[in-house]
Amino acid sequence: MDARHKSIALPLALAYAVLIVYASLYPFADWRDQGIAPWAYLAAPWPRWWTGFDFGVNVVGYMPLGFLGAMAILRSRAASPAYRAVLWATVAGAAISFAMETLQSYLPARIPSNVDLGLNALGALAGALLAAGIERFGLVARWQRARANWFIDEARGGLVLLALWPLALLFPAAVTFGLGQVFERMEAAISEWLLDTPFIDWLPVRQFELEPLVPGVELLCVMLGALVPCLLGFLITRPLARRAILLPLTLLVGIAASALSAALSYGPDHAWAWLSVPVQVGIAAALFVGMLLVPASRRLCAAVLLIALVVHLSLLNQAPESAYFAQTLATWEQGRFIRFHGLAQWLGWIWPFATLGYVLMVLSRRPRGA
Repeated sequence: MDARHKSIALPLALAYAVLIVYASLYPFADWRDQGIAPWAYLAAPWPRWWTGFDFGVNVVGYMPLGFLGAMAILRSRAASPAYRAVLWATVAGAAISFAMETLQSYLPARIPSNVDLGLNALGALAGALLAAGIERFGLVARWQRARANWFIDEARGGLVLLALWPLALLFPAAVTFGLGQVFERMEAAISEWLLDTPFIDWLPVRQFELEPLVPGVELLCVMLGALVPCLLGFLITRPLARRAILLPLTLLVGIAASALSAALSYGPDHAWAWLSVPVQVGIAAALFVGMLLVPASRRLCAAVLLIALVVHLSLLNQAPESAYFAQTLATWEQGRFIRFHGLAQWLGWIWPFATLGYVLMVLSRRPRGA
């Protein structure tokens, strides 16, 4: 494999492992020693209460880790046989699961389970076998050729961010495509951490009340939130003609992810309830502005992307979360979605700021023509 085209599997695997750690140990509260060996769950009997959802989510949750781990090994060590990649990826997934289940013995809100451990390992194995099968049938080589035709040599960071964007949209947002709305929660978390300490007096007092977004500003946020990943794709796409194809595909992926998020949060009957007139106009405006920027240079796209991100984050973080939206978050944080809570929420918080850092790196490089 050409060293210039580094695989995105390894950074995606590491990011997914970190998110699994968060999702497994959330809410990180009330750690205590219960007086038993932390691995005692290994000898526990079959659980009395279980559901197909619990079984399925434990398998599916570790499949991406096994897939990405095996793919990273296969792409970094071309001479390594497929069975070794499958073996190491499965062992890594099982080891992470064992560590998480063991640490859950110290969390009263979580229950370690030998069944979960086995299903997690099975999921990692299934994902690794899928990666080996894809490699065996030459699909990865086809992807490498397509990547060389579509994207520039230094596209790995941008591709990772684009791959994570739909996952970040799965956590419900107060504004459609409104990732990175962290000010109010961060302020509350810092105040809670500093409570009953002398440092609470150091916390600056906010001089203004957060006001809900008016429809026009909400429309602008939707447009900017939809435009940002499109411009990110423009930065790494090679020929200009590819941009005209990538633009509507990116928007369609975002719409599909938002519909899935709504279906998970409010039920399948409400999957499209979020697609109001302001949202439709915002998406159409993003498509129009994106088409205007199709022939623009990469540095101009990076500059527009930087401005769009800063304005988007600034507008979102001047608005509070509505009470109805807070109730939706409670459903995610306390119900069956607790397993997805850390995965999707942290992506939704971090993704815009990671993209901001990536764009600043692009702008700091010396220009290479278009």
